[in-house]
Amino acid sequence: MLPAVLAVLLALVSWQVAVAGPLLGLDRRIRDGVQHAREVWHSVPLNDLGQLLSDLGDPLPAYAVLLGTAALAACRSRRAGRRRWWLPLPSALLAAVLIPLLVVPAKDYFSRPGPLGPPLLPGQQGWYPSGHTSTAGIAFGVAALLLGRTLAAAARRRLAALTALLCCGVGLGLVWCDYHWFLDVLAGWSLTGLVLWSLARWLPRPR
Repeated sequence: MLPAVLAVLLALVSWQVAVAGPLLGLDRRIRDGVQHAREVWHSVPLNDLGQLLSDLGDPLPAYAVLLGTAALAACRSRRAGRRRWWLPLPSALLAAVLIPLLVVPAKDYFSRPGPLGPPLLPGQQGWYPSGHTSTAGIAFGVAALLLGRTLAAAARRRLAALTALLCCGVGLGLVWCDYHWFLDVLAGWSLTGLVLWSLARWLPRPR
């Protein structure tokens, strides 16, 4: 049920972006509300937090967490005597390769300008879907998925909840800092969910 909902949501948003449909009005209303809140609150710590969360979607920290966590999961699996203890390493590499393969062609195809409004230059990638949202979501999500298979059920649930909260924070930080439209972020979240669901089906179930 969940992957079908995510696929339909991603297809709907992509269609609206492609045809400049009425759903894009939601983006403008959310941006106006966020800008009004920034002006009213004028909170430097909140702005700094938004910037920090946005930066977590950069490839360098996201890939570092992904590969480091995969190595930790492999070590824990080996100590536990599992047969395919090395599986987290190629899984992490696959996820790292998959992110640009999914995001970059879509950015080129939709060529959507960002919230700041300047038209795209020749050869410049668009803003849809959000690369930072997808990078953080897939990298941190896969890392939690791999490490979670070496943890007890309660710890695995806590790790999943914290990872979901962090990934949501990255997307909201991008909207708060005016780097992305909300629908860009929503597409990144949907894409992340589909990738994580597919990987969870492929990996062996945790003991």
